Amino acid sequence: MMEDIELILEEAKDAMNASVAHLEKSFLNIRAGKASPQMLGSVFVDYYGSMTPLSQVSNVNVPDARTLTIQPYEKSMLTPIEKAIMSANLGFNPMNNGDVIIISVPPLTEERRRDLVKQAKHEAEEAKIGIRNHRKDANTEIKKLEKDGVSEDLCKKAEDDVQKLTDNFIKKIEEHLAVKEAEIMKV
Repeated sequence: MMEDIELILEEAKDAMNASVAHLEKSFLNIRAGKASPQMLGSVFVDYYGSMTPLSQVSNVNVPDARTLTIQPYEKSMLTPIEKAIMSANLGFNPMNNGDVIIISVPPLTEERRRDLVKQAKHEAEEAKIGIRNHRKDANTEIKKLEKDGVSEDLCKKAEDDVQKLTDNFIKKIEEHLAVKEAEIMKV
C-alpha cells in the first residue's frame, strides 16, 4: 500500500514539474526588451500548404540586442514569412531587403511593460491553477486508496505530503514570476 502512495506522490510531483516547465516556456515568449529568437516562437508560416514553425523554414539570428534577422532557406519564402510575422500580431514591423528579413525590436514603453507584467502574472496564475488541479487529482487517488482499506493515518500523511509539494511548487512559480517581472520592468 505504501508503494501506491509513493506512486501517487511521484506522479503529482512530475505533473507539477511539467506545469512549472510550461510556465518557463511561456515566459520565453514574453519579451523583456532584448531581441531573442524565442520572440518569434509563435510564428507559423504557410509552407507549401502546411503551417510550419518559422524556425523550420529559416534561420533566425540576433546580430545585436535590438535586431532580429531571418534568413529563409528558400528565397521564395521571404514574402510568406513576412506575412506570417505581421499576422502573428507581435508588434513587429519586418523589413524585407531581398535576401533577409530584418526586424528592429522597438524599446518597450512603460505602458507596454505593464501589459507584459500583466501577461506574465496571468501565465503564472494559469500555472498555479494547474498545480492545484494536480493536487486535487492526487488527493482523489489517496481517497480511493482509503476506501480500499489503507489506514486513515497513512492517507492523512499522504495528503499532507501532497500539500507540501503544492506549496513548494507555488513558491517556485512566485519566484519565476518575480524574476520575469524584474526583467520586464528593467529599462
